[in-house]
Amino acid sequence: MTQSIKQSNRVLLAKLLATSVMMFLFALYVMPPLYNLFCEVTGLNGKTGGQYQATEVVVDTSRVVKVQFLATNNESMPWGFKPEVQSMEVHPGQEVEVRYLAFNPTGETMVAQAVPSVVPFKAAEYFHKTECFCFNQQPLDGGENAELPLRFIVDQDVPKQVHTITLSYTLFDITDKIELASTSP
Repeated sequence: MTQSIKQSNRVLLAKLLATSVMMFLFALYVMPPLYNLFCEVTGLNGKTGGQYQATEVVVDTSRVVKVQFLATNNESMPWGFKPEVQSMEVHPGQEVEVRYLAFNPTGETMVAQAVPSVVPFKAAEYFHKTECFCFNQQPLDGGENAELPLRFIVDQDVPKQVHTITLSYTLFDITDKIELASTSP
């Protein structure tokens, strides 16, 4: 191969590597805020709001809504993570408490963050968390267990055609992000 072909191949390789790095950084740092904004504006993906402050809540004992609980880990999260119960029936307006169980099987202290999602999407605006482990980062020492509380209310105005709501949490390992944040000036 001639010297000019080798030089143009190196330039092409450098451009491809730079493009790959830029795509990775875009996906990691730009897309999450855009995704959150999109979900907030459109109400899609069943994202739940922040902490709910209950005012005057009336319990509708004439109706029952089944709430299912799911737990998954992001692929890099080695923890055990599951709901204490798989499902329960609640009356709209009734405040309920359940727990998720977490276990860090590693020998290292790790920090996790849970991200919720509600299905059907139209039910997300009627599912109110008054207390949730997802509001805070969850540090666990190696070998440590934790019970993670969740208190919620299914709004009494939930549409009558909604009979089942599925609440799903995905657990992410954010240990490296916490360490980076604490070491930066």
